[in-house]
Amino acid sequence: MRVLHVTQPTVAGVPVVVRDLVADQAACGWQVAVAAPPEGDLPGWLADLQVLHLPWQASREPGPTVPREVVRLRRLIGEFAPDLVHLHSAKAGLIGRVALRGGRPTVFQPHAWSFEAAEGPVARMARAWERFAARWTDLLVCVSDDERQRGEHAGVRARTIILPNGIDLGRYRVTGPADRSRARRELGLADRPTVVCVGRLARQKGQDVLLDCLPELRGRVPEVQTVLVGDGPDAADLRARAGEQVVFAGARSDVRPWLTAADVVALPSRWEAGLSLVAMEAMALGRPVVSADVAGARAALGGAGAVVDREDPRALALALAVRLEDPALAEREGRAGRRAVESSHDLAVTSRRVREAYRLVVPDGVQGDGVG
Repeated sequence: MRVLHVTQPTVAGVPVVVRDLVADQAACGWQVAVAAPPEGDLPGWLADLQVLHLPWQASREPGPTVPREVVRLRRLIGEFAPDLVHLHSAKAGLIGRVALRGGRPTVFQPHAWSFEAAEGPVARMARAWERFAARWTDLLVCVSDDERQRGEHAGVRARTIILPNGIDLGRYRVTGPADRSRARRELGLADRPTVVCVGRLARQKGQDVLLDCLPELRGRVPEVQTVLVGDGPDAADLRARAGEQVVFAGARSDVRPWLTAADVVALPSRWEAGLSLVAMEAMALGRPVVSADVAGARAALGGAGAVVDREDPRALALALAVRLEDPALAEREGRAGRRAVESSHDLAVTSRRVREAYRLVVPDGVQGDGVG
């Protein structure tokens, strides 16, 4: 089978999902390519995997560049001639479905709905587009039932499957206090109670809510240090409002050392499609997670931490403090998190289920032995 994946983001969570899927599909003997911008982490990962990268210049937001982006992608699709196109996130979903218009089997994976990232007229336009574009979507892939329900509530009607993201559990082992202290030394952090937040520095990820909770958190745990791992458009604003006890680590291609250094991992996002890759990685390492109440969080976290109301700094502070003050609780939740990812978020299972899902939209005559 010939599969073309399309993504505009080349850093953070979406390209990690793309990388893992194409690695699996290439290992099955499929002919796989990725259309994506030439910047960021993804091109290097594809080179390491010896997977074809088709440079596709595209901006993150819709705007005057859209017609050019459609023409470029249509040309790349014609040259590669895929049996199926898998579109990842909102921008690829927009450009790809306009370029294809149902001409080839099309899979769309939102990785969080575009209309949840906007307000007012922009959100209304995004909902209207998603409803319209469903006619050019042979298969919609949601990572949680919450994401599916939010799409249906917005009027998006397409053949849908739910496939939670997965991680390579072989890359993670449960780490304890000695590993935590060693990681802090190696990263240049003080060896004291530590909250780590990993994500693009942007409104979606809610780092501003975490900073707003710090005065109350320090009232309970005065020696706490907070680490923000990532980069993004809000970096300057967040740095301006953060105190000396907040460490900005910048963008990191491997966040395992930073999660290992944490006593608790904070995920104060305003919206997500489902349990984030960062949450899974933290759970796989045996770290408790405190998450905002975003799609899939309550169902997926279980006993691996706490879920608090979105944009509620006080609730976030209290939940973080409880785990910093009670290491035994944090350890129990960490063990529960590891069990949860082993049972529901194994990358090998997720990758196989994606290949099986392609069977729903690709004629039998072009399916390779890797399906199923």
